[in-house]
Amino acid sequence: MNQDKIGKFIARERKAKCLTQRQLAEKLNISDKTVSKWECGKGLPEVMFMLPLCGILGISVNELLSGERVSQEEYQKKAEENMMNLVREKEESRKKIILSVIVVAMGLMAAIPLIISAQIFEMSAGTRIMLIGIALVVMFAGIGVACVLDRDAGAFECPECRSRFVPDMGAYLMGPHTITRRRLKCPDCGKMSYCKHVLSK
Repeated sequence: MNQDKIGKFIARERKAKCLTQRQLAEKLNISDKTVSKWECGKGLPEVMFMLPLCGILGISVNELLSGERVSQEEYQKKAEENMMNLVREKEESRKKIILSVIVVAMGLMAAIPLIISAQIFEMSAGTRIMLIGIALVVMFAGIGVACVLDRDAGAFECPECRSRFVPDMGAYLMGPHTITRRRLKCPDCGKMSYCKHVLSK
């Protein structure tokens, strides 16, 4: 999905209806920051807002996802392209999550034998420290790569305002989490809550 193109299209259609960002936000019961985020190409409207948004702007969901008005002749082709783009985006996010699990597993599988070897076999203190140091570097490098992949796979959805966002790395690392949720501050509503990890932005 071309978020910049979609954002400019939303802005153009909103202005054509003589609506401000605040007026459009009020009609959708969201913050004007969320509308601004869409129009700046920093995120797509969540699925629950697509039909109401399209109704207000007088466009179809297909046109929204295409980022342009679509003629009757092109409608089917654009619908298929948009569907494939959504499927592709979810598949890419799923692959990143699987890859992050593999990277962590490989890091641990490489580090644990080194640590065990350092404990079991006779060697100098310097060699023992070096093996443990290498094991820790491998383990933390694997965890670091996995965190980057996991954070970039999809987005996090605020349970309060349903806004989707990708947190900065500091907030991601410091946020307490369960397997599918992470405690983060929503950039739109400003509330701190356990946000669900979703596969699409």
